[in-house]
Amino acid sequence: MEDLGSLSRVNLRTIWPNEASDFTPWIQANLSALGESLGLELEVEAREAPVGDFSLDLLAREVEHDRTVIIENQLTNTDHGHLGQLITYAAGFDAKVVVWLARDFRDEHRQALDWLNQRTDEETEFFGVVVELLRIDDSRPAINFKPVAFPNGWSKSVRSKPSAQQIRYREYFQGLIDEVRGEHGFRGTKNASFRNICGFPTGFKGIRYNTRFLGEGRIRVNLFIEMDDPVENESVFDSLFEDKLDIESKFGEQLVWERHEDRSFCIISRYRDGNIDDEQDKLDDVRTWNVTGLANFKNTFGPRLAEILSD
Repeated sequence: MEDLGSLSRVNLRTIWPNEASDFTPWIQANLSALGESLGLELEVEAREAPVGDFSLDLLAREVEHDRTVIIENQLTNTDHGHLGQLITYAAGFDAKVVVWLARDFRDEHRQALDWLNQRTDEETEFFGVVVELLRIDDSRPAINFKPVAFPNGWSKSVRSKPSAQQIRYREYFQGLIDEVRGEHGFRGTKNASFRNICGFPTGFKGIRYNTRFLGEGRIRVNLFIEMDDPVENESVFDSLFEDKLDIESKFGEQLVWERHEDRSFCIISRYRDGNIDDEQDKLDDVRTWNVTGLANFKNTFGPRLAEILSD
């Protein structure tokens, strides 16, 4: 039988002696590796981002849904101090994704993150990630991000083998992404997920273009407005609604305007029949409609948003 190598764990301090000056810059430069382990496409916005008298290690953005991400790291085992900092930073930036990196997690702190995932709304996600350096015999050490606390359902959707339907979603949306990036100048989103939704940043925080397969056999393209302040959401929506006739004239159809005063977002949408399980010729027709819709939203709402939000 062939001999196998011996796997060993390397002390993190041998590669990153100092957390702030060594480890945090490395994470910043290699954020895609962390994002891949979580099933998220991440982009850095700031390092040592201030929150009052404190500073967050990394402020980032989750590209697909334009969500604020905070990342707090430590080269030691978890402690109460960092848990408190994590909550402070999450509140300070109104984060939708919260990531805590550490050498190891105490059971109490892992349970705290599990409790937060159970008690907070479905749009807020907490991750606890163990950072490991692993070596086989005398090889160079390699980093391994090992999630030990994560949102409900995350382990099934990210880590398990995707279903046939999830694969179809990914294939459909990847083709859509490639086409609108190349033909219509969409930026930000590069890779499709296995989900029934795909989003593109508008360039304005909290506002994005989305397309989504709905459960009732329909598909939607929309402008999704979910800024930090619900009052600001409604203000942007109302400003756009004032141009409703001109906007719908350019589209050549009526849109669905949903102000949602009782919720944290507003939506402007167009719909049609469409199902990911449709025959390929019908699905091709849906994607053509989808591409046209996204391009129309970008061309129509982009300049208006720039005018409204620059005031």
